[in-house]
Order: sequence, then structure tokens, then C-alpha cells
Amino acid sequence: MHINFKLLLSSALLTLSQSAFAQMNIFACEPEYAALAKELAPSAKIYTATTAMQDPHQVQARPSLIAKMRQADLVICAGADLEIGWLPMLQMKSANTRVRNTEDGLFFAADHVETLDQMSNVDRSMGDVHSAGNPHLHFSPQRVLDIAKALTEKLIQLDTKQSDVYQQQLSSFVNRWQLARTQWQSKVATLQGMKVIAYHSTFRYLFDFTGIDSVADLEPKPGLPPTSSHLASLLKLANQGDISAIVVASYQDQRGANWLAEKSNLPVVVLPLSVGGNQQSDDLFSLYDSALDLLIKVNHPKK
Repeated sequence: MHINFKLLLSSALLTLSQSAFAQMNIFACEPEYAALAKELAPSAKIYTATTAMQDPHQVQARPSLIAKMRQADLVICAGADLEIGWLPMLQMKSANTRVRNTEDGLFFAADHVETLDQMSNVDRSMGDVHSAGNPHLHFSPQRVLDIAKALTEKLIQLDTKQSDVYQQQLSSFVNRWQLARTQWQSKVATLQGMKVIAYHSTFRYLFDFTGIDSVADLEPKPGLPPTSSHLASLLKLANQGDISAIVVASYQDQRGANWLAEKSNLPVVVLPLSVGGNQQSDDLFSLYDSALDLLIKVNHPKK
């Protein structure tokens, strides 16, 4: 029997490579970063701490999360204080020294891009604001690219043997993202100047990308639910006739939006906060497709 030793050796090396690749345990704070990690490290074990149907500001340090963080080689989060209310507790209780700081296995996306709406002076009277800027970065196509490149560097730092694999995955992602971005740009042209009332600054980067003007928030202050007096003031604004829709995220309470919609005859658009926010959004690409299509549909009903 003839044995092809070259084939056996290639197969063994591939198996060894895949085995080493699969040993990377990644803890993603939000679904968008789990999706990005999957693009760059598809064979890694990836756990997501939150879903697109919950507020990423409000997370309980459950035993299951502590256990997953204890196993993590890499923790990927938005940063800009989005997880300040729960991540430090998980880090402390998990006692995982590998993910305590950004020099090792902790990665904050906001550390690698310029955030919007940075504030030098912040106090609690202003509501739930982030001095380091808006942390919902994943709706900025260029920032996603910059974050992907920085995350690839972190993956290589932690797993140098798989450097070529990570570089190849990044190259593939960048090529596909740039192609999709060209298509999104053509869609965005139809949304320029559209005026909306949003629930929160969740879609600040999406509005910046599309040229949509968010003229007011349903929240009187960030993190505070709509009050009757604030909704009354929004109704006066809505009745001016130049606002196209009320925009809320998949996890946000829609009662205030529905009341305002009923009184003003404006449509409510529920956009996916992240991957998994609706049936159409199963990765970063389809997340953008879904969000843009929903906005175009309400701005141009016949399309």
C-alpha cells in the first residue's frame, strides 16, 4: 500500500493549526464584536455577554458570565465606559489575570478610533452620558474597518503562531466590507437630510453616516424614560410637518414612541441595535443592510 506522506503531513499540519486556532476563547461584551471576532477568528470559541434585545448599559454579573470570563483569553468590548456598570465586577469576580488590562487580553474598540460627542465635563445631572464619547461605534463603516485592523493586531499578539491566518481573515473581511460599503453609499444618498426623532443616541454613528438629522430624543436626558411633559413638547415639534419617523432600537421601550406616533401620525421604525436585533441581521453585513432598508422604506414608502 502506497502512503502519501506529504499529504499526511499537510493534513496533520492543518489539523494542528485548526486545533490551536480553536483554543482561543473570546468573550465579547456585545453581539457586534462577537460578529467581528467571528470574521477574524472563525474557529475561535466566542461567547457573547449580551444580546441585541437588551440594554448593554444594564447587565448583571451572573455566575454564567463570570465563568465564561474566567475562561477567556481575550475580552472584546465597545469601551468608552459603555460597560462601566458591570465589566469591572466581572473582571474582579472571575479573577482572570489574562483579561485585566488592554496591554494583555482586554480590547476596547473605542481606544482605536475617534469617538463622537466627547465631553470634558460630565456630572450625574446630565443623565447617562459618556465623557469618552458615544460608544455605539459599530454603525460607522470606517470605524469598523479601523477596529478590525486593531483587533487583528491583538489576536496576533495573543496567538502569534496563527498570524498568517488572522491576516488572511482580515484581508478577506476588508475586501468584502469595502464592496458592501460601496453599495451602502448608494443607499445612503436617498436618506440625506431625512429628519427623525430618536429614542437615544444609540444610532448616532448611523445617522452621521447616512446624513440623517436626529432633531430630538424621546429621552428627556440620556438614560431617563420619556415623561408626559417631554412627549408633549415633542408632539409640537412633530406637528411641524418635516419629520419623517420616530426611531427606536430593538431593545428600547416603545410605549413613548407609540404614543407620539399615534398623536402625530408618524411611523415608528424599530432598528436592530446589533446583530440579532431582527431576523434579517445575522452578521455585520446584514445588520447594515437591514437598518438602511428599514429607513429607506419609511422615507420612500414605494421603494
